[in-house]
Amino acid sequence: MKLGPASLQTSYVPEKLKVKVSSSYKIKGKIDRKHEVAIVLPTYCEAGNIEKLIEQIENLKIDPLILVIDDSSPDGTFKIVENLQKKYSNILLLIRPSKMGLGTAITDAFKLILSLKNKPKYIVTMDADFSHNPNDIPRLVSLARRGYDLVLGSRYCLGGKVEKWSPIRILISKIANKFASVFLNTKINDCTSGFRCYSIRFIKAVTENLHSQTYEIQIETVRQAAKNGFFTAEIPITFVNRKIGKSKLTLNEIKQFLLFMMKVSLERYFTIRMDKLVMLAQSQLRKVNMDSLNSPFLSYVEYVKRLT
Repeated sequence: MKLGPASLQTSYVPEKLKVKVSSSYKIKGKIDRKHEVAIVLPTYCEAGNIEKLIEQIENLKIDPLILVIDDSSPDGTFKIVENLQKKYSNILLLIRPSKMGLGTAITDAFKLILSLKNKPKYIVTMDADFSHNPNDIPRLVSLARRGYDLVLGSRYCLGGKVEKWSPIRILISKIANKFASVFLNTKINDCTSGFRCYSIRFIKAVTENLHSQTYEIQIETVRQAAKNGFFTAEIPITFVNRKIGKSKLTLNEIKQFLLFMMKVSLERYFTIRMDKLVMLAQSQLRKVNMDSLNSPFLSYVEYVKRLT
């Protein structure tokens, strides 16, 4: 299992050291007991939010492992987390050398969690800017405990809503999600929601198949769930446009989303074509076998011998 060019410091002890050591990643903190829930917080320039967010998560009284993945934020986000580690013993901090994308942040987090000796049962991912309400975390986990492998906090299921977005942005988001649900063959209403809870069973099964760099990671994980028969569910949430900081959604990330959906549609098309070819080949093979069985030149015993 690879965690990119990761550096494992002595303060962090994985179950099996399968990670290639490099000086470009730094992992700080020590987790020496089991937590049922891990909460993953990818950050970049969230100095105005991270302390308050972690304090609110700690006050939930669910005793989670909090894993912050920071891309060397120039505003010193990681330094604030380091100070919080002096107060709380349940915080791990992964510092990456530069801004590397949400997709790689989440997959790096999954791989790090899988290398822990005491793995959590459930992994929550969420934005670190209060777009997602930390008070909704217990609701996500509660549904996951009932046997669901992927529980999404949904803006577009019954009861979900969005605040502080323009009508045109909401429309674009709804169209994109409808487009994604059709191509992924799923009934999920909000495939692009970043507020979700995964089972450790799901993470173990799909992590090595995740290759997204940016926001399309949300689509890719839903696709893996649909493709491999995992149980999914949604709960309604209120998504509030970020209170502090600038929007991180760029034209490049929109392009990556569209390219990923094109890839999914092409793979689906060729899979269907291949399935049809296989069915045709099997049909022809059965026809050939039956012709052989009815041939006056080939007895039944000889036919059976030929098959074996």
